[in-house]
Amino acid sequence: MHEREDRAHFHMADVRRKRITARRAVAVGELSAGAAAFAQIVERRLPKGDAMSIAEIAGLQGAKNASQLMPLCHPLPLEYIDVRCEPVRARHAIRVYCEVATFARTGVEMEALAGASAALLTLYDLTKPVEPALSFGGVRLLFKEGGKKGLWLHPEGMSEAEHAHYRPCAVTRLEAVSAAVITLSDRASRGDYTDTAGPLLVERLRELGAIVDEAELRPDEPEPLAARLRQLAAMGVRLVLCTGGTGIGPRDRTPEALAMVADRHVDGIGELFRSESSQHTPMAWLSRAQAVLIGNTLVIALPGSSKAVAQGMDILAPILAHALSMAAGGGHA
Repeated sequence: MHEREDRAHFHMADVRRKRITARRAVAVGELSAGAAAFAQIVERRLPKGDAMSIAEIAGLQGAKNASQLMPLCHPLPLEYIDVRCEPVRARHAIRVYCEVATFARTGVEMEALAGASAALLTLYDLTKPVEPALSFGGVRLLFKEGGKKGLWLHPEGMSEAEHAHYRPCAVTRLEAVSAAVITLSDRASRGDYTDTAGPLLVERLRELGAIVDEAELRPDEPEPLAARLRQLAAMGVRLVLCTGGTGIGPRDRTPEALAMVADRHVDGIGELFRSESSQHTPMAWLSRAQAVLIGNTLVIALPGSSKAVAQGMDILAPILAHALSMAAGGGHA
């Protein structure tokens, strides 16, 4: 019993229900070499050879072997690694960058940090014969991308050169886009329970910069919904998100309401939602989530649970701004 309790003090994170997304991370650190050693490094005159080139190779190996160094780090099939050693003459330092990217259920921060650290250790090892008073540090993430949280930037920021080289990608905002949210639920409209999905959609849209009132609450009736969608489109609302009524139950008729008013169907949005959501649950294939255009107003019908709409926004947020631009006559990215 005592042994089992001891084993319970650690565990590997369970990422099986996370979505596979594009992930990228860039780490940085510096070796302080001093004037004399710095000159030998950049002029490639160290006794053991070209330290920066060897360090870059070591960084590749470090990133690939991160899971062997850290017991609870997930082994990942890395799709891209790039290690750069950049001399900084003003500080007699070598600045090391490690960029790692893949498609996975978890991020590649540890791989980027392991790569930068391995490169710095190698620089130290190759330089110590000529200068034992070396130091390295400042190893940190510059940024990471992908997954549920999207882009994260380190609070210390990035230089203009770093930003120009790596071009971190945030979700394009919906700044000043007029939007509306409609919850379809017989029970919620009767007051049997409190709607949480609609307010969550409102919150997520506002985080992206959209202008949106509180969620409307309506029963599962297709004709009144169709009339309201026509009205919102006539008012110039650019984006309408509906939640609820997309299942296969007898009263799930939101897709039928969209069909009444659609000028064009945008089938790929529903297909994207089902495909990506199926990584969370196979029940996603029972969803009739879909999207249509009424003029240049984009209407998207999502499932009714707050969990499903949160996942739906994670999936759809990266494409919403471009979809609205194209619907208004803009070109392809």
